[in-house]
Amino acid sequence: MREVYITNHHIISSLGFDSDSNFKNLMNQKTGIKKHKKENNEDYYSSLIDREELNAEFSKIGNIDLYTDLEKLMLISVNDILEKSKLSISYKTGLIISTTKGNIDVLDARSKFHKYEKRVYLSELGRQIKEFFGFENEAIVLSNACVSGVLALSVADRMIQSEIYDDIIVVSGDLVSEFILSGFTSFQAISDEPCRPFSKNRTGITIGEAVVSALVRSSYNDAKSKNITQILGSGSCNDANHISGPSRTGEGLYLSVKSAIKEAEVSLNEIDYISAHGTATEFNDEMEAVAFGRLNMLDIPLNSLKGYYGHTLGASGLLETIIGIESMHHNTLIPSFGFDELGVSQHVNVIEKMEQKEINMFLKTASGFGGCNTAVIFKKIVN
Repeated sequence: MREVYITNHHIISSLGFDSDSNFKNLMNQKTGIKKHKKENNEDYYSSLIDREELNAEFSKIGNIDLYTDLEKLMLISVNDILEKSKLSISYKTGLIISTTKGNIDVLDARSKFHKYEKRVYLSELGRQIKEFFGFENEAIVLSNACVSGVLALSVADRMIQSEIYDDIIVVSGDLVSEFILSGFTSFQAISDEPCRPFSKNRTGITIGEAVVSALVRSSYNDAKSKNITQILGSGSCNDANHISGPSRTGEGLYLSVKSAIKEAEVSLNEIDYISAHGTATEFNDEMEAVAFGRLNMLDIPLNSLKGYYGHTLGASGLLETIIGIESMHHNTLIPSFGFDELGVSQHVNVIEKMEQKEINMFLKTASGFGGCNTAVIFKKIVN
């Protein structure tokens, strides 16, 4: 079996325009979630990317008037990956884009792209990224609710193992829009304060935005990065329980983790840390706790990064994977921001304070609407 590695990555979020800034802010226990106002002056909490900084950064590589905000963010992030890795694009280079809603804000009549109806199509988003950099192959756009970001890594892994590609750039992103906020409000899921994953005093979800890129490769010999990470195994399963509610038994997540462990050929005691989905909603947090209980993984240190970033939808899985990679290479466990008292039935080992620990392997999980679940296991490579 071909080995597959993540060699470079890049994060844009409310906590910075590169991976280092984001990780440093997490180490300093800084959250990107702040109070904002809608046009009707109603307050809401979210983590938002600074649009002025976005335009200033994008103007270095392109015309800010020709692209949507999401496109500009993705182009900045992919450009950083290409520059730092010195990757030469060929027919053996793939492009995977993961998002839940893409350019959904184009539907707003106030958008300057509103008259370009097809701009809202996910395929058009893929075309914009492909043509800017001159990728020879069509972009693969993956939209599978909130597992999209981490599932994209699993798909990239399989495509490289199948020798379809030698290198794949994965870029994930979603922005906060009125459409997104109104949708989650209709579920009565939006928190009236910054979210508190796995906490007894949680009051719901906080929506955030981020764009993240990663370079997935078949070899790391010429990598320009020291933080090399191997993708050991993955699994994805749909519990087919409900359009928005997860299985009460955690069946889909349970089977996804079992599959990932089997493919990775590792034992539970080799996993040093779990980066959980942790949306701070009652049903999601409980489902994850039940699944980890069934898997006998309750003693493994676990966190959710939603208290720092909110739920960044299609970007969340890749964002949290990259932070997990940084945590692993820095041998640092980052606490779940906002956690106070355990609010689930199983005694999951939620990380409450910054801690140094040897981390050689970690598990990333994600769950989403429609019953989708994905789990991927990562291993540190010392280059």
